[in-house]
Amino acid sequence: MREYSTPLDRSRGVVPATGNLTDDVVANARDHGDEAVLARRGADGVWHDVTAAQFLAEVRGVAKGLVAAGVQPGDRVALLSRTRYEWTLLDYATWFAGAVGVPVYETSSSDQLGWILEDSGATAVVVETRGHASRVAPHRERLPDLHHVWTIDDGAVDVLTRLGGDVSDAELEARRTRATPLDLATLVYTSGTTGRPKGCELTHGNFLVELGVAVDELDELFEAEGASTLLFLPLAHVFARIVQVGCVKARVRLGHSADAARLVEDLGDFRPTFVLAVPRVFEKVFNTASQRAAADGRGALFDRAAETAIAWSKAIDKGRPSPVLRARHAFFSRVVYGRLRQALGGRCQYAVSGGAPLGERLGHFYRGIGLTVLEGYGLTESTAALTVNLPDAQKVGTVGRPLPGTAVRVADDGELLFRGGQVFSGYWRNEEATAEVLGRDGWLRTGDVGEVDDEGFVRITGRKKEILVTAGGKNVAPAVLEDRLRAHALVSQCMVVGDGRPFVAALVTIDDEVFEAWAAQRGKTGRVADHVEDPDLLAAVQDAVDDANAAVSKAEAIRRFAVLPEDWTEEAGHLTPSLKLRRAVVLREHRHEVDALYR
Repeated sequence: MREYSTPLDRSRGVVPATGNLTDDVVANARDHGDEAVLARRGADGVWHDVTAAQFLAEVRGVAKGLVAAGVQPGDRVALLSRTRYEWTLLDYATWFAGAVGVPVYETSSSDQLGWILEDSGATAVVVETRGHASRVAPHRERLPDLHHVWTIDDGAVDVLTRLGGDVSDAELEARRTRATPLDLATLVYTSGTTGRPKGCELTHGNFLVELGVAVDELDELFEAEGASTLLFLPLAHVFARIVQVGCVKARVRLGHSADAARLVEDLGDFRPTFVLAVPRVFEKVFNTASQRAAADGRGALFDRAAETAIAWSKAIDKGRPSPVLRARHAFFSRVVYGRLRQALGGRCQYAVSGGAPLGERLGHFYRGIGLTVLEGYGLTESTAALTVNLPDAQKVGTVGRPLPGTAVRVADDGELLFRGGQVFSGYWRNEEATAEVLGRDGWLRTGDVGEVDDEGFVRITGRKKEILVTAGGKNVAPAVLEDRLRAHALVSQCMVVGDGRPFVAALVTIDDEVFEAWAAQRGKTGRVADHVEDPDLLAAVQDAVDDANAAVSKAEAIRRFAVLPEDWTEEAGHLTPSLKLRRAVVLREHRHEVDALYR
């Protein structure tokens, strides 16, 4: 059993014995009241700064409304909304009122929402739209604790602010300061790839431990002059939530964007210095750029530029790039890389990736074009990050080393176990599930399989429950093959199959946007569904399969594949809100296609 821990430097981030997450908002207003800490896009389309003093005043106003409405200390207040300014405002207002936030993905179905409201015992819920409110309505009869439903688009912020007009500052301050690091800050329900979501109990102390080291370790992001970030991931996900709280703590100018159609425009206007995303976003950006270049007749140029970026990044790890490579890299920086960086606003130097392994090729590519992707690893149960690559301590292809005060252990079966102050205390009202993942000694069973090198860098190699065992007894980690397959521009999603079967095979879906341009170049018409047996399409996917197979042994290689007529989506239940594949759902819906691969 291998173990590695990073010691906590007590001089750089001691977690206080008192206090809670609201203290940062108060301190910012007191010491930096005129400094812009957030920005919101107005109806005029212009970004308007929100100072620390303004934010505190707005948070207090909404929090007083919650108090006046009867929300008690420790009550659960649910929030269902896209990523927007009001999300952050309401999150902190809930804490100011002494309550516990329960974030809900805005894509959640009515049944999922009903379960979370019932299981958490929420006394109030704030939703974004009337459509969201209609998802609550069918469940009201079996939710005796739910007394209030407010809607952001119907003026929830103003309604609450007016409602709290008679609540005194002293009463609110008593509420705000009531919570200690040991008290519950939020119940974050895991999106889950199987079964009903479970509520992870995360305390103020869990967040304070995480923030006490993560913000300091990532000082080049959070403490850089003019630091800013634009959040576009769901704030119901703990990854985005911890960055939100970290930005407030470090006074990083924070903006929000929820409309995928205008994300590029928002990035161009906001011009963040760093962003965070899941690997699928980085894959999509690369594949779209590649296909657009091909459509413009610059496909070969883009391919050479990509290979040069990857070679440049690898050369940095090994030493100094050769003069020829430096010259090629300088050329492509002028004609290709600058355009890619401009798509992120032109000022972005770092990106933080989490949620799933990124893959070495993309990691090297982005670093090679001038955007360093710092890949990290964590779970909802660990208040986000357990490990992270740092600007001055990075190994592409790994998820970095444990944060200070965090230890990792590799169990005899390869499962990664972690221990640290950011690890949760358990699942809400679910002792059985808690016992399955959290040992009495505090070690968190992650369910992920991986390895730790001599310097403490962690590499994720797969999911313990997703390891396939073929009929011949060969263990196969799907992630290795799937990461390489998705790197192809045409491939949107894929799932490797073969458990108990004679060989490994795969189901593949096609990216609709990329396919449209690809088909037009070849004089083809129609949708993907019309071309699942098209020889040219099958040949292109075979190229992707061949590239994936190059990473594994012959016994682990994909022997057959099927192209499916429709892509997998979150709305249809194939993907979680963090874009992880729900394998059980896919296998159930496509069992006939899987069976056909083995006939």
